[in-house]
Amino acid sequence: MSERILIHCDLDAFYAAVETIHHNLDPQVPLIIGSDPKGGQGRGIVSTCNYAAREYGVRSAMPISEAWRRCPGPPLGSALYHRGAYRLYRRASNRVMKILSKHADKFEQASIDEAYLDVTETCHGDWNQAEALCRSLQQSIQDDISLSASFGIGPTRVSAKMASEARKPGGVFLVPPGGLREFFSVHECRAVPGIGPKAAQLLGEMGVQTLDDAYREGPDYLADAFGRRRADALWRILEGESSNEVSPLRSRKSIGKEHTFSQDISHPSVVFEMLMNLVQRVTKKLIDLEITARNLEVKLRYKGFETLSHARSLPISLDDEETFGRVAMRLLANIYDTNRPVRLVGFRLGDLEAPPNRQSSLDSFREEE
Repeated sequence: MSERILIHCDLDAFYAAVETIHHNLDPQVPLIIGSDPKGGQGRGIVSTCNYAAREYGVRSAMPISEAWRRCPGPPLGSALYHRGAYRLYRRASNRVMKILSKHADKFEQASIDEAYLDVTETCHGDWNQAEALCRSLQQSIQDDISLSASFGIGPTRVSAKMASEARKPGGVFLVPPGGLREFFSVHECRAVPGIGPKAAQLLGEMGVQTLDDAYREGPDYLADAFGRRRADALWRILEGESSNEVSPLRSRKSIGKEHTFSQDISHPSVVFEMLMNLVQRVTKKLIDLEITARNLEVKLRYKGFETLSHARSLPISLDDEETFGRVAMRLLANIYDTNRPVRLVGFRLGDLEAPPNRQSSLDSFREEE
């Protein structure tokens, strides 16, 4: 694998930052975006929140009643609760992505607030130039739309993604050539994309808490902890052998399921439960075909047929139901106005990959509902 220079850009607390700018809010005041909390009696969920609210433990997809308990609004507290405006976020995202895409050999928008850039040729293979480019892009985004962005630079998608988390918010972190081992070893296993709480617990029970532990124990020991397939995938990441490919979400091959409710649903718990059911069914189909997927998309249709969708491209291609479910929940939380009745919910996996000996079945596979 030739060594590429990849950049991952992650907009910091994006929805909350856009709301703060649009409404001229104080960033030091907790801001929670989601459904109406109804004085702590609301049944909806948190879409996202700013860093001030996160200090109280508020998180995406948390019940809005729990967010109110931790961080109440007037008259009990100072927190602000906003319903959110997805079209406003989309316009802001488009402006940022336009800036980023101008400076990449290859560009991939991973979600509304994330992107990957391959800048190997643009920076003439010079990692210091790549770091300087990130700082220039940070300033351009700040000047154009007053948003903060964190950047990670690395030779693989996973390393760049993890590096962008290293100095949030507003930081730049470079994983230099030959520096993967040192970078990975200081992280807990949970920090690797695709390793969720359950997988991390399995590893922890075997005494593997950090990636340094994983290095020391080796792939065979990891396989005993949580299975050969996931152990081999983790080892490829640690060895720098995971994907270094950046491209638009090019594959039209996908697996998807949708469910139209017999009557419009006003209970968020029913909608989220159906989404998780769809995730389970679609992932089972993926595993049966012995293929993996990188792109996830959630679809939501309200009463009146207004339809929204939200997608995300993962750093690695997976067939892991736990990861898909966790990401799908957040995607739905980010577009779901829980005060509106829902007619349809859907889930789709795209950008499918298969081992060479399975490629013919993948090529002939047709999208299904």
